[in-house]
Amino acid sequence: MGARLVIDLARCRPQDQSGVQCSYKHHPLNKGIDALLEEIRFSLICRRCQAAPCVKVCPQKALEKIKTHGDKEGVLTRATLLCTGCGTCAMACPFGTIYPDLIPHVGSVCDLCIARLAPNQRPLCAQTCHDGSIEYREVTPGGEWVDLRPRLIARVSPGSRWVPRLREKAER
Repeated sequence: MGARLVIDLARCRPQDQSGVQCSYKHHPLNKGIDALLEEIRFSLICRRCQAAPCVKVCPQKALEKIKTHGDKEGVLTRATLLCTGCGTCAMACPFGTIYPDLIPHVGSVCDLCIARLAPNQRPLCAQTCHDGSIEYREVTPGGEWVDLRPRLIARVSPGSRWVPRLREKAER
C-alpha cells in the first residue's frame, strides 16, 4: 500500500495555529493543511444527497460533487477562488451538515506532494508538525482509520462529531 499522509482529526488545528509548513510550489504562503481539513470535513459530514441543493443554489457555481473511488453519489468540493463565503450553501443544506464556520474562505491547495518526494522523504507538513496530528506512514484503514482517497487517511476518535457519518458510509 505504501506510505500515506495521516491526519489525526482529534489533534489537528488550523495551519496558522499549529506552525505546520507547506511545500506547495506555486505560492509560498500556501496553507495546504487547511485545504485538506476542508476536504476531509466534506468527505465525512456531507450526506451526499442526490438533489444537492447546496450545489444548485450557489450563486457563484463554486460547489460541485466529484465521484471518487467507491462513492457513487460523489463528494462535495468547493472551488475556493469562486466562493465568496455568502453561506447560501449552508442555508440550503437539508441536513444541516454544512456549517459556515467549517467552510472559511480558504485559498490554498494540497497536492499531497505527489511526484515531488524523493524515496523515504516525508512531506514538509509531516516534518514540521510537532503535535503528532500529521504523519506520513503506512496505515491500514479500519476502526478509527478512514480511507479518504489514495495517499490520504484520517483518524477519527470515538465519540467525535464525525462518527455518525462514518457509520453510514461503512454500512453501504
